[in-house]
Amino acid sequence: MSERLQPGDTAPAFTLPDADGNPVSLADRAGRKVVVYFYPAALTPGCTKQACDFTDNLDLLAEAGYEVIGVSPDKPEKLAAFRDKENLKVTLVSDPEKEVMRAYGAFGEKKLYGRTVTGVIRSTVIVDEEGKVERALYNVKATGHVAKLIRDLAI
Repeated sequence: MSERLQPGDTAPAFTLPDADGNPVSLADRAGRKVVVYFYPAALTPGCTKQACDFTDNLDLLAEAGYEVIGVSPDKPEKLAAFRDKENLKVTLVSDPEKEVMRAYGAFGEKKLYGRTVTGVIRSTVIVDEEGKVERALYNVKATGHVAKLIRDLAI
């Protein structure tokens, strides 16, 4: 089981390929706030809803100083298909080895339809300008999560 992050922890560094295969690094965003969200699979109903909600609110989040990065175990080619099919504007990155997910506590045991399984734990981590964890939210719901996040961040 991955260790969950707590507010004040240093956010684990990462560099992962985006949907076009270009490297995306947390370090490149130093001095800016970043919403890093973890989702199980592109092109599935819940993950599509969540990604569309982030896209629909991207301008609002950007005005408040937040960038958004979505992380899944999908390969860049699938992320590109997801982005193009749904007209997504959020940055999507690929973590097929699930190393970053484990570092963020977003991979491990979870309940799915009453059974315990191992997989991606839908999670959102807010990283502040200094690279510290501001908030770490685990087992979030796909639907309504972005609206709740905006309310909680008082945006």
